[in-house]
Amino acid sequence: MKETITERLAALRALMTEANVRATLIPQTDPHHSEYIADHWQVRRWLSGFTGSAGTLVVTADKALLWTDSRYFLQAAQQLEDTGIELMKDGLPDTPSINYFLTHNLQKGDVVGIDGNLFSIAETEELASTLARAGMKLNPEFDVIDRIWTDRPSLPDAPVFIHELKFAGEEASSKIGKILAGASEQGATAILISALDEIAWTLNIRSRDVNCNPVATAFLYLSPAGSTLFIKEEKLTDEIRTYLADNGVTTAPYSDLHSFLTALPADARVLVEAPRTSVAVLHTLGDRALQGSSPVPMLKAIKNDVQIAGIRAAMEHDGAALVGAFMEIERMLNTGEELTELAVSDILTRFRSQQPYYFDESFETIAGYGPHGAIVHYSATPESSSTVEPRGLLLIDSGAQYLTGTTDITRTICVGTPTDQERRDFTLVMKGHIALGTAIFPEGTCGMQLDALARQFLWKEGLSYLHGTGHGVGHFLNVHEGPQSIRLNYMPAPLTPGMLTSNEPGLYRAGIHGIRCENLVLTVPAFTTEFGRFFRFETMTLFPFDRNLFDTAIMTPQEVEWVNAYHAEVYTRLLPLLTPEQGKWLREKTLPL
Repeated sequence: MKETITERLAALRALMTEANVRATLIPQTDPHHSEYIADHWQVRRWLSGFTGSAGTLVVTADKALLWTDSRYFLQAAQQLEDTGIELMKDGLPDTPSINYFLTHNLQKGDVVGIDGNLFSIAETEELASTLARAGMKLNPEFDVIDRIWTDRPSLPDAPVFIHELKFAGEEASSKIGKILAGASEQGATAILISALDEIAWTLNIRSRDVNCNPVATAFLYLSPAGSTLFIKEEKLTDEIRTYLADNGVTTAPYSDLHSFLTALPADARVLVEAPRTSVAVLHTLGDRALQGSSPVPMLKAIKNDVQIAGIRAAMEHDGAALVGAFMEIERMLNTGEELTELAVSDILTRFRSQQPYYFDESFETIAGYGPHGAIVHYSATPESSSTVEPRGLLLIDSGAQYLTGTTDITRTICVGTPTDQERRDFTLVMKGHIALGTAIFPEGTCGMQLDALARQFLWKEGLSYLHGTGHGVGHFLNVHEGPQSIRLNYMPAPLTPGMLTSNEPGLYRAGIHGIRCENLVLTVPAFTTEFGRFFRFETMTLFPFDRNLFDTAIMTPQEVEWVNAYHAEVYTRLLPLLTPEQGKWLREKTLPL
């Protein structure tokens, strides 16, 4: 495989020389700027061998470098070994940005090439400006991958289906009206939506085009005069076409987007969002493009009453499945049967698939035993899958897609007798989890303002973690969604009632263990005073934490009370869905600390 990577890079460099391109950037995305992408768009993975979901490959005449974030430092180091590709640990003080690297390693007059379909308007404008200041040029039409990736997978063709109103809670026509009203307020006559989850939410349609994310590969053009869904025609049945037509939407081939945009009248004003729209689209629209803020992310993030009821039901079914799965894991360990990290994933999927409305995993399960738990987004393979021994920590981050909602939960369990360090590390993480989960905050607060609540106890010990503390979660959609986020860097979207967000602080000791404790929380009203409205979080996830890992000596009475109250609710809510044997097991796992 390492030799194959070298050959692919050599072929790319030959095309760069032919086009007079001195450097090229290959991002991990698609024309819809998705986090998780279909095989057709896995260009960076194909060229580098690195399988993480985030990272950009930069290739020059004599260098290849891959920038990725802290979640993948260990994984990337392993996968890039002997490929000639240098790992650049993004976010660390000593790591230069890609733009800095380009301007300090290329010469004045050099050309940097990118595929404009894979770079957003915002990214391209920033890159072009940086290069121009250094006397360099940007070629946004360097789209050559088909010339060397001869067996490239085709565009996905999984069938589209309707996400019924009893789950979605709002008709597509109603959503379209709200979106067009929001676009009109910005002076637009139409809007082009590129993001796949936004299209799926708008039209109440789903598919299987992307692993674990029930979306369909498409573009959506909305206007009062008529709307068009650009999609591979083979994906549509007559029922779907009739359904779309009833909501004022016609269909056209996926490849017809640019010709359609070119034919729009000169006075059209099409709203596009700079971070989520390809620069290739902007160039096609020309003066007809109106850059602004799409109303879709906020509309989608605030779940309606039907969705919230569905999420609560999904959490109960997911919790019941996890009881069965963790009992099986525990049984295998107690009887001495071999339990591997891959087997853990299979057990979780088996029990979840027996629950009502189950559709798929919401992401590939992370089951990291011992040192593997310290790899934030570790993914076990047949070659790397460790056997779980009766000692140390096992980190399990998993989730499911139900028609009623999306789940995402991380539990760290001790598979032997916990050490003092394991208990202390776990409890410090849980103290931050509790502090964030019990926060009360005024209207207008964004996640950045709350992030330190989850980190404070670690910071006092000189400890930290480099990933964000919380991400938005879709409703039977992408497990990661915006606009809200809880993290250290600036994210301006306010936490608003109806938003579903993760609460997942962690601690990772390389070569030893990883700890992460994750629940999903719903922003809800708390109270109103003369100082305005205040909000809080309602914990939605239902499954116990490992009681054996709590060090109550460093916990406050209020923290102990929170754990006991949470476990009591878990037991009460899940018991009706369990067998007597499962109920007995859960009773033991939820006894007061």
